Amino acid sequence: MAEARMARQSPIVKTNKEVIGRKVVNPQGENLGKVEEIMIDAMPGRVAYAVLSFGGFLGVGDKLFAVPWQALDWNQQQQAFVINAEKTFLEKAPGFDKNNWPDMSDTTLRTSIYSYYKAEPYW
Repeated sequence: MAEARMARQSPIVKTNKEVIGRKVVNPQGENLGKVEEIMIDAMPGRVAYAVLSFGGFLGVGDKLFAVPWQALDWNQQQQAFVINAEKTFLEKAPGFDKNNWPDMSDTTLRTSIYSYYKAEPYW
């Protein structure tokens, strides 16, 4: 019954519980981490970025990344988000730890992150 209900919903509309915790892979199928949070930009009322965790072991030592939402594509078959990136790309990406989140109100920081992922800024 749940699958029939999902089939009728738009693929671009997801509930929070369908997004948080989802695996993120690259086109080659390598596991690049998982979605930890979704951050909403309240002024235009849109998803600004996903927080991706990568590295570490069993959640310890994970590095977090602010990945522009449009850099992620949903793959229904894999039930995962796909980002066009190699592991080395993420290893070199600007990241943060769970106790030191970036100030995304800083336009320079947001622009540099979007530029790194080759995503078009929405602001």
